[in-house]
Amino acid sequence: MSTQESIEGCRTVRVILTMLLAVIVVAGVTWSALAVWFDGPTSRVLAGTVAGTTVLTSLLVAWLTRPLLRGLVVALVPAAIVAVWWSSIVPRNNGDWSPDVARTAHATLEGNRVTIENVRNFRYRSETDYDQRWETRIYALDQIRGLDLFLSFWGPTQIAHTFVSWDFGGGRHLAISIETRKEKGESYSALRGFFRQYELYYVVADERDLVGLRTNYRGEQDYLYRIRISPSQARALLVEYLNEVNQLAAHPQWYNALTQNCTTSIRGRVHDIGAGGRLDWRLFVNGHLDQLLYERDQINTDMPLAELRSRSNITERAKAADDSPDFSVRIRQGLPEIQSPQ
Repeated sequence: MSTQESIEGCRTVRVILTMLLAVIVVAGVTWSALAVWFDGPTSRVLAGTVAGTTVLTSLLVAWLTRPLLRGLVVALVPAAIVAVWWSSIVPRNNGDWSPDVARTAHATLEGNRVTIENVRNFRYRSETDYDQRWETRIYALDQIRGLDLFLSFWGPTQIAHTFVSWDFGGGRHLAISIETRKEKGESYSALRGFFRQYELYYVVADERDLVGLRTNYRGEQDYLYRIRISPSQARALLVEYLNEVNQLAAHPQWYNALTQNCTTSIRGRVHDIGAGGRLDWRLFVNGHLDQLLYERDQINTDMPLAELRSRSNITERAKAADDSPDFSVRIRQGLPEIQSPQ
């Protein structure tokens, strides 16, 4: 290779590095401005001023420092400072919480028996009008027969809310949904979910509460899929969930719409019991999660996926069951069966 070719090669590498670093700087500066806006001062004027100053400082540094590659590196310093500050923001358990997430569940395991305090079993008249009922329930782990997954669609079909439910036999089920813990008057924002706006919350509830709220009062479309899992694995997963519930009661964590959401947290719990599969894009675009499970033979594959989806839509059955004491039995009528692995 000639000297000229070497020089041209170095120039090409430098241009590529500059372009990549420029993309990183734009992403970093944008993130830092949003982090200050959402998680910074409560005063909108002050938050806007700090966010604007952060952006302006980075742009000026990148423009004035030469060579450009060095300027781009230095331009990341304000974003790095914001990241250090942002990482120091701690979650809490003592907020002025909305009544439906006011209490944290707590589980006590004694051999085969688990006692769970603050199981939610509200009686709803509308999404915001309900009778609060927090119960203490006792379950025998050796009665677990299986595990079900719910996909709940509130609008876009690419994204769904996912939660799981354990079957204890005799129409008795325990559902756990990983959600945001909102304060009174606070609503969920997908954009805010990427920042430190919401604490992570595990809703431990009766199915009639958790499913009926979504289908009957929020107008969501719910699908129920039986998971191909052994009873021993289902038991191990419940214990893993309940350990995390106890951890959150003592040490709160932040919810994150990308890394710590309803689906990625489920995968984390499944991975902890040694049953997690490889990462897949449908874990993030989770409206297609049933397709992923179908391909992995983790749900019923005795029929085409389209037919399975149709038969797994429990929305109308949930509406008809409403406040019935046999709610869990009625929503499962007509569901395709699945044989659990030994």
